[in-house]
Amino acid sequence: MKRILKILGWTITTPVLLVVLYLLCAFLFSRISIAKETALKEDIPLYILTNGVHTDLVVPVRNTQIDWSKQVLFENTTGKDTTAQWLAFGWGDKGFYLETPTWADLKFSTAFKAATALSTSAIHATYYRNMKEGADCIRLNIDSSQYARLINYIQQSFDRDENGNVINIVTNANYGKTDAFYEAKGRYNLFFTCNTWANKGLKSCGQKACLWTPFDKGIFYQYR
Repeated sequence: MKRILKILGWTITTPVLLVVLYLLCAFLFSRISIAKETALKEDIPLYILTNGVHTDLVVPVRNTQIDWSKQVLFENTTGKDTTAQWLAFGWGDKGFYLETPTWADLKFSTAFKAATALSTSAIHATYYRNMKEGADCIRLNIDSSQYARLINYIQQSFDRDENGNVINIVTNANYGKTDAFYEAKGRYNLFFTCNTWANKGLKSCGQKACLWTPFDKGIFYQYR
């Protein structure tokens, strides 16, 4: 009986201890800062945007370096609004994006696949006319060489067809009239989440970032 109780005790406490360890590491590593690199001319605006859970990287629709609308087409959105000036990129689990419009719709199978890297990923691209700065939307400024690295990071995150084009996911799961989903590379898991992707994007262009974070709170802690 004692052996059974011991096994039962470990069966219950081990998952709890692992969750506590995960959250502790997330807290500690998100407080360790990767310093911003110096830049010659910070004339290109960049935003980090959160909905309270998920972080997007927001870039100009077009400048002299790239016109994103030629790859991430306006016509892939239901609104087809060509007046948008900003484009937000978010990477994440495809099941979460397409099958979980609200937390009430979350299925155990979706969460399990996401946590264990059994699902595929997608990029959520959203067009905006304007950006409003606040606690959930912070403006950064980078130079052209830094932006070139961020462009490469985002482009390398897309999965592509045999002609090198990004692959639009045709779905009715869009969040509104200005967004669309695209096939992406990589697999979401507990250690590489949507926010880890955004944090890595900030590192790629020499901006202040966390050592590691699975949560948006870690990123925005660096910019509080």
